[in-house]
Amino acid sequence: MKDEKLKNVVNFLFEVGILAKTPRSGFYFLGSGEQSVAEHTNRTVFIGYALATMEGDVDVAKVIKMCLFHDLPESRTSDLNYVHQKYAKAMPGKVLKDFSKVLPFGKDIKKTVQEYEARDSREAIIAKDSDNLEWVLSMKEQVDTGNSRAKVWMKNSIKRLRTDSAKALAKQLLKMDSEEWFTDDVSEVAKKKKR
Repeated sequence: MKDEKLKNVVNFLFEVGILAKTPRSGFYFLGSGEQSVAEHTNRTVFIGYALATMEGDVDVAKVIKMCLFHDLPESRTSDLNYVHQKYAKAMPGKVLKDFSKVLPFGKDIKKTVQEYEARDSREAIIAKDSDNLEWVLSMKEQVDTGNSRAKVWMKNSIKRLRTDSAKALAKQLLKMDSEEWFTDDVSEVAKKKKR
């Protein structure tokens, strides 16, 4: 690979690092909590893997790739929430076009995100459910720390879920405390120490 192409790949790798510093803007209006686009993407990828496996008969790797790339244009456009979008216009299509011009894998990124946005494949629907379910999990964490607004936001997000697996996970998470995954272990350790 020529130096210019290598330079473009390295620049891309530096650029994706900005997603760790790009805040998810919905939390501004929620009044509590914070999350970067990279943090959101990270959990979305894991949710995508879980949902694709649970749904079965889909290309799991494609779902994971869609989850990984779905907010990639926000490295250049930032995260515009619903209020911002009334007054400012992001151009994610232009970002994808620019990626496809300079990166040896740019056309693959563009094609993947376009399929995700079209929602015409089962993989795209699962990836979007993963995106929405990540927000539901984030809202549940806020509810569990006392933010009553998050409860309304969470319920509205659950209504957007389309797959049976995502709906089942949402129903289950509503019954749980977001700290249960580690507090059960802490309780078990404490019991063992008493013996």
